[in-house]
Amino acid sequence: MFEQVVDPVGGSLALSALVAAIPLLTLFVLLGALKLKAWLAGLISLAVAVVLAIVAFRMPVGQTLLSASEGAAFGFFPILWVVINAIWVYNLTVATGHFDVLRRSFEKVSPDQRIQAIIIAFCFGALLEALAGFGTPVAISVVMLMALGFQPLKAAVVALIANTAPVAFGALATPIITLATVTSGVSDDARLTVDTLGAMAGRQTPILAAFVPLVLVYVVDGKRGLRDTWREALVGGVAFGVAQFVAANYISVPLTDIIAALVAAAAVVAVVRMRTAAYEPVTAATVGGGAGGTAAAGSDGTRGGIGATAGEQLGDAPGRQDARDPHAPAVGGGGPAVDDSRAEVVKAYAPYGIIIAIFSLANLGPIKSALAEPPFTTSFAWPGLNIFAAGSDAELASTTYNFNWLPAAGTLMIFAGLLTMLVLRVSPARGLKAYVDTYRELKWAILTVMAVLALAYVLNQSGMTSHLGRLLAETGGFFAFLSPILGWIGVAVTGSDTSANALFGALQVQAATNAGLDPVLLAAANSSGGVMGKMVSPQNLAIAAAAVGMAGREGELFRKVFGWSILLLLLMCLIVVLQATPVLGWMVPAPVGG
Repeated sequence: MFEQVVDPVGGSLALSALVAAIPLLTLFVLLGALKLKAWLAGLISLAVAVVLAIVAFRMPVGQTLLSASEGAAFGFFPILWVVINAIWVYNLTVATGHFDVLRRSFEKVSPDQRIQAIIIAFCFGALLEALAGFGTPVAISVVMLMALGFQPLKAAVVALIANTAPVAFGALATPIITLATVTSGVSDDARLTVDTLGAMAGRQTPILAAFVPLVLVYVVDGKRGLRDTWREALVGGVAFGVAQFVAANYISVPLTDIIAALVAAAAVVAVVRMRTAAYEPVTAATVGGGAGGTAAAGSDGTRGGIGATAGEQLGDAPGRQDARDPHAPAVGGGGPAVDDSRAEVVKAYAPYGIIIAIFSLANLGPIKSALAEPPFTTSFAWPGLNIFAAGSDAELASTTYNFNWLPAAGTLMIFAGLLTMLVLRVSPARGLKAYVDTYRELKWAILTVMAVLALAYVLNQSGMTSHLGRLLAETGGFFAFLSPILGWIGVAVTGSDTSANALFGALQVQAATNAGLDPVLLAAANSSGGVMGKMVSPQNLAIAAAAVGMAGREGELFRKVFGWSILLLLLMCLIVVLQATPVLGWMVPAPVGG
């Protein structure tokens, strides 16, 4: 048994918080400054956290190691479980050539890479975030961009930046649902519910959404990109933001991103169709070419990337049709333009339609309730782990492991994959080989995610994160500015807005109450501020790097996106500060009876 110690370092909150920050600083320095591989940086930082938990925060060795083991398990299930299975579904489409059909379908909307970045990374990525989250949109949209000719590094940067505005409502609003769960009972405020917290987040992230497509076209083509395509970018961002606001406040919190993604995509396509461009499109040819439908060379000189080699790994030579599907389009190969039949286009979109249908069914009231009960879902105390907050008689909620093996997003992705195999006529043997190859391709990303989640659990359960949070909370009214930063730290470390909300949600409410601020505002700010941490989280960086064949070069990606992450975070801090004042205070849902 372990009871967390209050201010263990010299009896000082400031010193204790400073020591607690060392593992996080170690992680960022190793990754950003020293350019270590993400998995190695994660393991070293975990080791530092374990030592400090034992020596400085007086956590027993056994409890510390058990805490790390629970974090590693949580990193695999449910986080990696959905990422791996989502990428497997994607690899199936590559193997049969239907990914190329989907790519050509997107390409027909516009050959301009700046428009493609908005449609694929922002709109389609948001749809994937809505359905699965946990790194899935980055993994899939990165390779789609490369197949359209984006250079690997630029494709990864674009996908990482785009994966911001939809994150708070990702995986059918799992972060918001988690936030409502951990804040329930912390305050007497009756507004701390899924609907109200979702509504508040839906009055923060839509403002951010308006700017993200503008950033994307700037990343793709600099000032010229802004000058040429600002209309399409602004329409896409504003349409997404308005739809996200309306859905979160008046329709359904879980369906928020699905609605916003579809509305934004339709708006961008409409503008492209209606407007006669007065500028030259930026294509792979005009920028010197990119991946050209194949992944960049890996760090070991071999062909790399998650999806680019899938066809070869499943026995499909470049430029040859699928031997089991004579109607499948050619995989790779270059050649003349292909005019895909309507049936092939429908089959190319089918996997995503299947995913939407399965996730929608699983989230229907009666079905969702049934799947949340044993034997489909079970919760148990992590064996041997007994941790109590200082002065509390109740064990930490994080010591309970929730094993929802059937309704988990990753399991639903397996069902989607099996149906995809039927639709695309993939044999069981080839489907199984694709599954095994997916694990092989993601081996370093898997190690990174498990190491970082183990780190997060040690930080949380030893009391290190609470000391950091308490120090920030003592800033009084200034905490309105720091609140989104706390969420950013949580997501940067865990890679998950859900985990960051579980980590700091209750603390945000307590700090708001102590500082005389609105608890709903700051609880939502934790989630909204956290979304910018996704692009710098080691596991997202590892997933993006693996997808483009840049395993081991996560530090390079980190330096490319860090500035954008901070800039967008400051924008969110400004929004929250203004919402804490009469300037934008009208945007905060009024207290019951107020």
